Amino acid sequence: METLEDAPASATATEETVLVRLGGSRYGLPVRAVAEVGRLPALTRVPGLPEWVAGAANWRGRVLAVLDVRPLLEAPRAPVDRRGRMVVLTSRGVQAGLVVEGVEGTLDVDPSAVEPPLASLPGRTAALLCGQLTDPVEGLEGPCGLLDLAALFALADELPRVRRAG
Repeated sequence: METLEDAPASATATEETVLVRLGGSRYGLPVRAVAEVGRLPALTRVPGLPEWVAGAANWRGRVLAVLDVRPLLEAPRAPVDRRGRMVVLTSRGVQAGLVVEGVEGTLDVDPSAVEPPLASLPGRTAALLCGQLTDPVEGLEGPCGLLDLAALFALADELPRVRRAG
């Protein structure tokens, strides 16, 4: 799992984090993994895939898988309005889109302020989080879950494998 503690150590090491809304709650993503943010494009649903795969999009001339992890976070899945965005994430040369209800800006997170996810969270939800912020942090009011980038990309392992005729 990729966590904030994996970041290079220094006396004042903070990690810039993008704050997004999912299911009415606030979550953070490491800015180093955010390739871009844009309006939610038209999505083509792919039959036979789990509900957390929103579909495929034509993004800048290439096909991009788009995830909607609100069902995995057990968060309400209301329709995304005009504030909705797609955050394009990159990890190890692989890109995927993430549907979010809005982007609230960025925040510098001190790794010492990160707490473990609540023990009472359902297993599936806890598996997508690398920590949380609950104590007051400058620029942040209320709690914020920190999404685990490696866990998001590991969701690909759960997708059915296509067998090709040969």
